[in-house]
Amino acid sequence: MLSVLAAASHRAAVRGSHGSRPAKTTQLETVMSHIKSRKHPTGSLQPQVTLASTALAAGLALCLPAGAQSQTPQASSLPEISVNAQASSEEYKADTLSSPKFTAPLVDTPRTVTIIREGLIREQGATTLTEALRNSPGVGTFYLGENGNTTTGDAIYMRGFDASSSIFVDGIRDLGSVSRDVFNIDSIEVIKGPSGADYGRTAPGGSINLVSKQPQLENSAGASAAIGTHDQKRATVDLNRVLSNTSAFRLNLLTQDSGVPGRHQIQNKRTGIAPSLAFGLDTNTRTYLNFLHVQQKGVPDGGVPTIGLPGYSNPDAFLNNGAKVNSRNFYGSDSDHNNVEANMLTVRVEHDFNPDTTLRNITRWGKTSQDYQLTAFMVPLSNGSANPADWTIERRLPTFKDQENEIIANQTNLTTKLRTGSIEHTISGGLEFAREKQSNIGLAAVGTWDAANLYNPRSNIVADSRRNGTHSNGQTDTAAVYLFDTLKLTPQWQVNGGFRYEHYKTDFDSVVVCGGRGPACGSLPAGSPVPGVNENTSGNLFNWTLGTVYKVAPNGSIYANYAVAQQPPGGATFELSTTATSPNNVNYAPQKAKTAEVGTKWDLMNKQLGLAAALYRTEITNEVVTDSAGVVSQTGKKRVQGIELTAVGQITSAWAVNAGFTTMDTSVVNGPNVGADASSNALNYTPKSAFTLWTTYRLPFGLTLGGGARYSGKLQRGSDGAVGTPQYADSYVVFDALASYRVNKNLDLQLNLYNIFDKDYVASINKSGYRYTPGIARSAMLTANFRF
Repeated sequence: MLSVLAAASHRAAVRGSHGSRPAKTTQLETVMSHIKSRKHPTGSLQPQVTLASTALAAGLALCLPAGAQSQTPQASSLPEISVNAQASSEEYKADTLSSPKFTAPLVDTPRTVTIIREGLIREQGATTLTEALRNSPGVGTFYLGENGNTTTGDAIYMRGFDASSSIFVDGIRDLGSVSRDVFNIDSIEVIKGPSGADYGRTAPGGSINLVSKQPQLENSAGASAAIGTHDQKRATVDLNRVLSNTSAFRLNLLTQDSGVPGRHQIQNKRTGIAPSLAFGLDTNTRTYLNFLHVQQKGVPDGGVPTIGLPGYSNPDAFLNNGAKVNSRNFYGSDSDHNNVEANMLTVRVEHDFNPDTTLRNITRWGKTSQDYQLTAFMVPLSNGSANPADWTIERRLPTFKDQENEIIANQTNLTTKLRTGSIEHTISGGLEFAREKQSNIGLAAVGTWDAANLYNPRSNIVADSRRNGTHSNGQTDTAAVYLFDTLKLTPQWQVNGGFRYEHYKTDFDSVVVCGGRGPACGSLPAGSPVPGVNENTSGNLFNWTLGTVYKVAPNGSIYANYAVAQQPPGGATFELSTTATSPNNVNYAPQKAKTAEVGTKWDLMNKQLGLAAALYRTEITNEVVTDSAGVVSQTGKKRVQGIELTAVGQITSAWAVNAGFTTMDTSVVNGPNVGADASSNALNYTPKSAFTLWTTYRLPFGLTLGGGARYSGKLQRGSDGAVGTPQYADSYVVFDALASYRVNKNLDLQLNLYNIFDKDYVASINKSGYRYTPGIARSAMLTANFRF
């Protein structure tokens, strides 16, 4: 078997990360494919325990000796190698981005980029995108939503703005407000600042790209089984088999059935299967076929009332002195659910014309369906009683979703290197086409849902819903051309820039209920379905980026960069409006984001440790604002500026670190303040500073110890008619710990402890300040990782 691993290692040394370029392959990566464990669940999928057990048994059978190993060619001609269990620095540190649009190594890319690799995710036991993103400072799910519209899925804020619509998988937009599991993810790339030149319409704070696992020319098999406090259970399988000299098959499987530490009745169930085939590996023409199927089934979390928190001051005198509720309380109903099915099919073809020129084409079809019900609540009521046991809270604002998202996309890219005189060019250009759809079926509550006791809620209430005849359909078609180039003017000076020209067209139609905030009913009864908005808009977007890099040394650079991105009406939500105060009004121009950044990047310790520092400023214009006279215009301007520091990789061969610190000084430059604190012009759901640290040390006898800390400064909630609720969520620091022991070459045991001091904190808060999501309570997870 060791000779087989040697053959795999030899092939990996000459194979690129996508099969076309040499890529660094660690001994650990050559020996096995790692499987993630579990921190705490935040998604939701229907598990089938038989799926994990059957797949695990199949994986073990396939990777045991004899005939299975004999299919690896030329294994007997290569020397045997020993299995080295050391976690390499490459599991934390990356040298390049996966997209061919980035035409320079990371150390010479004039942007703030965080790459979260699988090794780090696995050590932390993170299982969802939002958990993994805690390794990027200041990125998180701080916003719980409106009172009648609780956010769902990966509601991520980055540098002051919602980035939920700027999530991509292998460079193609991933639709749906769902929680994404990382069982089939090799790395997560976080690009801060406008990414319009890279991906088209995006959030001003940045973009997030998930890189999928792909087949490799090496036989490997791994599995993990995790069990933890608060009824947490999770199992995964990662199997890679060589089919021939140039083809391979990979299969990733997932099953999970877990509660959430510190939260009663919240449940996350998931199953996932991700088969993939690759042909032509180590040849000039390579083809990758990937399929992903995920099912989620769980109970969503609507949070708990903020009564008793610092800053709570309700006009109702009794409630003003009320005690804080138990953060474990569940205020929903037994009917609450979050059922998701996601399917994704991807075909990628690459051809090398020569060592410097490669043509790539990728085609994607994806569909996500979500059936969601959450029994949300409003203001606590003392009911005129001085006895807290009689106090209640109304459950009259449920959140419903019957939503389907679909995408069909095709991207063609050509990369090449050439020289014009003394200038060296690394060029990447291409064409992209996409059709993205979103449809919603309207639901309404049936009858009156019983109120909950404030301090002792019960979930066994009747909470029925029905379709109310409303619906909406949105579609955005895009066609784009782009070009990027890294020009090496001298050994010290480089220019890195590019542009994207994109044409978009968005169509939207809806049926809504009349009365209330809707259209007039005329002779119809209130609540009757009537035609709503039926509009379309189109236009052209020109987004660009331009940076200059000065190589202070071969392993270090100083850079300056300027980038522009735009978001047209309906670009993030697939909804159009005729309301004057809505940014989705078809008559408005796209919002613009402009970021200026200067920084420095260094690869130290024989390029095993990456250090970066950046000073940035992002300005967003064309914001829709209403002045004191009630006049609505697109004259609003917002600003976010600060610094960001990161350190990723190996300090020594045994000591690894991933650390980041950021400040975000936010302000409304022009327009009314947007937050609950009328005296502050800061933006909402954005901490002024944030810090993240994870570090491990490997002892000589197979024991690895580690841990980390996460700090988030206080953040302001939004402004509305709420009175007396907290204006801010307080800052917090949370500490985690890890102990991992290598039992033998096939097994290690991993113990993760989370929130070890049981810090009680606010993870997210809603706009009115009536509800908040408590942070994860102290918990533990024990994982057995198998490799063959």
